[in-house]
Amino acid sequence: MFARIKRDIRVVFERDPAARSTIEVLLCYGGLHAIWLHRISHALYVRGWVLLPRLISNFGRFLTGIEIHPGATIGEGLFIDHGTGIVIGETAELGRNVTLYQGVTLGGTGKEKGKRHPTIGNNVVVASGAKVLGSFTVGDHAKIGAGSVVLKPVPARATVVGIPGRIVVMNGHRVRTETELLEARELSLAYNESAEEIASELDVDLDHDMLPDPEAEMLEQMRQEIESLKARLSELEKEK
Repeated sequence: MFARIKRDIRVVFERDPAARSTIEVLLCYGGLHAIWLHRISHALYVRGWVLLPRLISNFGRFLTGIEIHPGATIGEGLFIDHGTGIVIGETAELGRNVTLYQGVTLGGTGKEKGKRHPTIGNNVVVASGAKVLGSFTVGDHAKIGAGSVVLKPVPARATVVGIPGRIVVMNGHRVRTETELLEARELSLAYNESAEEIASELDVDLDHDMLPDPEAEMLEQMRQEIESLKARLSELEKEK
């Protein structure tokens, strides 16, 4: 238990430059409190308890503003930064070293029974306000841009932005068409997990502010084409 707590604290220092001291992290990080309360509620939930785990979950939501259903499965190394408004559904599964920012929803899309929430891979970053809705997988090392609404599976090492979410970067390569996406997938190399726990924790790309803007690129392309057409029209008028 103490080893897990020590690791939880270490993860905060690794991913939040604002963390100054261990006592500050212990007392002031609501995301950490939400994770600890979830571990208690989850342990009771998998043993067949229902009401008490939900009460603990509700208490955690009241205390931190973060709602994690007791049935959700959460791997080691989760970091919740400024977590107010985060919702994690009952059948959601999170891998190792996942990072969630405020306002993230890992939810379902209807009233279906069984598995209805997403499975998040290892070392995934989900930025502020993003919604991942449905029973599908987000691959290892993927990044979900702020405010995105993801409704389909996301491959490993992909970056998704927009509403609905679409892949704009794959394995470090900018993709604009389906053909480019397929080519980027073919170039993908299998990722070998490091045996070193700390090295794995540090292998998280938090630069989710440096994402492409497909709509701005499309508008710029249209502007250039319009300028080209205007220039050509002007030349034809002069020839007359």
